[in-house]
Amino acid sequence: MDSPIVTQLFRQLFRRHPACQSRRNLATLATALRDVRQQRLREQQLRHLTQYQHHQHRSYVARGRGGPGAGTPQSETNWQQRSDMFQQDMSEEFQRYPMVTAMDLRGRKERPRRVKMLMRDFIEDSLYNPNYGYFSKQVVIFTPGEPFDFPSLYDELDFHALLSRRYVEFEDSLDAVSPSDTRQLWYTPTELFRPYYGEAIARYLVANYKLTTYPYHDLIIYEMGAGRGTLMLNILDYIRDVDPAVYDRTKYKIIEISTQLATLQNSQLMQSFAARGHADKVEIINQSIFDWTNPVPSPCFFLAFEVFDNFAHDIIRYDTETLEPLQGMVLIDENGDFYEFYTRQMDPVAARYMRVRDAATGGRYKVPYPSTRLGRWLAAQKPLAANLSPPEYIPTRLMQFFDVLGHYFPAHRLLTSDFHSLPDATKGLNAPIVQTRFQRRPVPVSTPLVHQGYFDIMFPTNFQTAEATYQAITGKLTRVLTHEEFMRRWAYVEDTETQSGENPLLTWYKNASVLFTV
Repeated sequence: MDSPIVTQLFRQLFRRHPACQSRRNLATLATALRDVRQQRLREQQLRHLTQYQHHQHRSYVARGRGGPGAGTPQSETNWQQRSDMFQQDMSEEFQRYPMVTAMDLRGRKERPRRVKMLMRDFIEDSLYNPNYGYFSKQVVIFTPGEPFDFPSLYDELDFHALLSRRYVEFEDSLDAVSPSDTRQLWYTPTELFRPYYGEAIARYLVANYKLTTYPYHDLIIYEMGAGRGTLMLNILDYIRDVDPAVYDRTKYKIIEISTQLATLQNSQLMQSFAARGHADKVEIINQSIFDWTNPVPSPCFFLAFEVFDNFAHDIIRYDTETLEPLQGMVLIDENGDFYEFYTRQMDPVAARYMRVRDAATGGRYKVPYPSTRLGRWLAAQKPLAANLSPPEYIPTRLMQFFDVLGHYFPAHRLLTSDFHSLPDATKGLNAPIVQTRFQRRPVPVSTPLVHQGYFDIMFPTNFQTAEATYQAITGKLTRVLTHEEFMRRWAYVEDTETQSGENPLLTWYKNASVLFTV
């Protein structure tokens, strides 16, 4: 079982570095795991088993082949910092191991070994596998209890202090029932600003419904990734209280991939008398949006808040001489260690995304290499210059989501919000944050090639490119606003204003944007 090993890893990590309070790098993780691996090796030697394994990955960057001494000893770990130099040659295993997808692994209860897959399938499997995925087993969503009374607080510092106390109290209550050093706890703006955030969304929905399809069609709302179901309840509460005629025609459908969260949403719906009153309005559909096959011809609103950031991405690097893209693959060896490979043979999904992006943007988008010939020439003159660019992560799953909307929800109106930038990301263009929590502290690492299911892998969204891609696929017009601009239009901002005039609803999500169909 890997859970005790991971727990032991993190215990050693934090015991050895008591002065570090919030950030951990990959090299430190590797040091801690090395001790665990050394203990394993001693046990294996007692059983007279001799094993030799190598842990550095091979990529197209490496021009030579590693010799017998090029590998790393047994005491090293797959979580060590990857390097673009002196990789162990795993070409034979790459040719021999079968190709799998995240779909192939859905029925697996154990993490795969002796296989290869595209990076997007590795990320999809890590986050969403029903048996060991991050969102299937690890996630707990914070709820602050009673809504915050912002006008009674002096400023944002008071709000932050009160939030911190409630956060600790919430996790203390969880530990009293089931202690855990590796609990993955996070919060959303829906929970922090309940019910005001949901009421702002409800005002947008009611106003646009009345301007477009009322009274000829019902108000049908689909929400993907609904978390605890708080946004659903806040929206339905508002419509019932403010516009009963619209409420009578409202239907709310949640599409939830996680069985754990779908169960939680059902329980939230039955938790109080007021919530139970919405039961006949709500349907919770426990499936992935990417498995959707039922056409919905009726006009509807489709909500997706903080969903894009956990869509799987492909990794691309470019030949620095020809600018030809190469697609990244992940090889998992017999010991569960990860190796990166790059191939010139793009799979159809990634190749289509590159074509759609180029056509939708007119070729105007960021690239991970110097955009001028002079810049590329100067980069090539550097000592030990790589023959591949830094990585770029492309949102192929997001494109497939737009395909689903365009094909199965032709009359939809999309409303989505997500992060357009993220701090402390890994190396590369549009690169993700990869982190876990241990003993209530975040532990970021510098690669998405991590133990599946224990780490959140969260990407920023380039809204300029995403908007163009959405328009090209669906044929719909859109608009993008900042989080603050959207809330100033639809929220009653005085509800979340402190005595000093500061307003956390407007200032806490400066790195978020909102995209909606017009």
